[in-house]
Amino acid sequence: MHSLIVLEATGGYERDCLDFLLEKDIAVHRADARKVKNFVRSFGQNAKTDALDAKALSLYGYERSERLTLYQKPSDRQKALQSLIERRQDLTQMLVQEKNRYQAPLNKSLRSTIKPIIKCLEKQLVNVEGLIDKLICECKILTRKKEVLRTIPGFGEITANTVLGLLPELGQLNRKQIASLCGVAPFPRESGGKKQYRRTYGGRRNMRPILYMAAMGAKRKKGSSMEAFFNRLTQNGKRPIVALVAVMRKIIVIANAKIKEAFYEAIPE
Repeated sequence: MHSLIVLEATGGYERDCLDFLLEKDIAVHRADARKVKNFVRSFGQNAKTDALDAKALSLYGYERSERLTLYQKPSDRQKALQSLIERRQDLTQMLVQEKNRYQAPLNKSLRSTIKPIIKCLEKQLVNVEGLIDKLICECKILTRKKEVLRTIPGFGEITANTVLGLLPELGQLNRKQIASLCGVAPFPRESGGKKQYRRTYGGRRNMRPILYMAAMGAKRKKGSSMEAFFNRLTQNGKRPIVALVAVMRKIIVIANAKIKEAFYEAIPE
């Protein structure tokens, strides 16, 4: 490797830079801001400026270049699907907000200004969902992946579409990596003879809500394996929220295994 550029995520503004660097055959790593922050703190540095951040990223890349995962450009179809999924999430959030405002104790004149917004958002949501379905249907691979995902308890139409758009790595990682990426991997908290509940954190922030809703649906389905799994954990003394996170993890691990089996070569666990 002759050169390596390390940059942080900037809410999507870094994507054009990433694509440009790859076009010039320059290796680039998109760093996790939390990891870089902890790296800088290990030197006792508390000050923060653009110059210091650039120096820290440079040192981070120099010391860890052999272990950093290089950024790989997604296909145009994958980028379009991700953008549509993110837009759908934005519209859904705005729609919930407007409906909550409409139900709040307001006078009639204010409600009359909210109702048209709700209708507009609902219309746009239908349009975006149509574009998502069209994009998936036009690709045989995405269509087949969606069919595989729909066989898993908790995976409905929207969940399957969202996972396809926001988790392109599905099937290409092992079970521990995919759980960590989705923020559902439990990390031990032990010191000497003291043992606390393992906690999950980090990962791709927009995946946890999706898996939460999928797990809720899966455990409520009578006679399903997920219902039995959840009940077994709670009967063994696990708190309901801990058992639910375990269901979330089990769902995404199963999805990863099924996609791996159908589309990718075996990856060591």
